Amino acid sequence: MKLKHLLLPAALLLAGSNAMAALAVGAAAPDFTTDAARAGQPFKFSMSETLKKGPVVLYFYPKAFTSGCTVEAHNFAEATPKFNALGATVVGVSNDDIETLKKFSVEACRDKFAVAADYGARIMKQYDAALWVKPDMADRISYVISPQGKVLYVFSSLSPDQHVENTLKAVQTWRASTPQ
Repeated sequence: MKLKHLLLPAALLLAGSNAMAALAVGAAAPDFTTDAARAGQPFKFSMSETLKKGPVVLYFYPKAFTSGCTVEAHNFAEATPKFNALGATVVGVSNDDIETLKKFSVEACRDKFAVAADYGARIMKQYDAALWVKPDMADRISYVISPQGKVLYVFSSLSPDQHVENTLKAVQTWRASTPQ
C-alpha cells in the first residue's frame, strides 16, 4: 500500500515533464460550454462566446486547493489585469465540481478570473490535456487561443512556474502583430 502511494506522485511528476500530450500550435481549439464560477458566482462558460471578445488563455490544472494549483491560480490572478488590458480572458479548467470551483474562484483566483468544471474529463480529452497516468485529471497545460479559434501557444509543465509569464508573452506577441 505504501509503495502505491509513492509511485503515483512519481508518475505524475514524470507525466508532467513529458509535454507529449497537447494540441499543436495552429490546431483548431475545440469549442465547449460548461459550468464555471467567477468570484463565487456560477455561470455558463462558452469558449465561442468568449473568443468573440479576444484571445483566451485556457489553462488546465490537476485539482483545486492543491499546493501547485493554488500557486498557479494566485499567479494568474495577479496577472489578470495585464491579460485583460491586452484583450485576453483567462479561464482555468479542472475536473473539480462546481461547488469546489465556486470556493476556489474566490480564495485562490481572488475573484479575478473564471474556473470551469470539466465533468467527466470531456474538455481535457478534447484538448489532449489529460494526465496519461490518471486520465480523469488534467495535466498542467496552458493554451493561448486566438479569437479565430486557433491555438497560438502551448506550454506544458507540471510546475506552476512560468505558465503565466509564458502565456502573457504569447498574448503580447499576438497583440503586437494584430491590427487594432
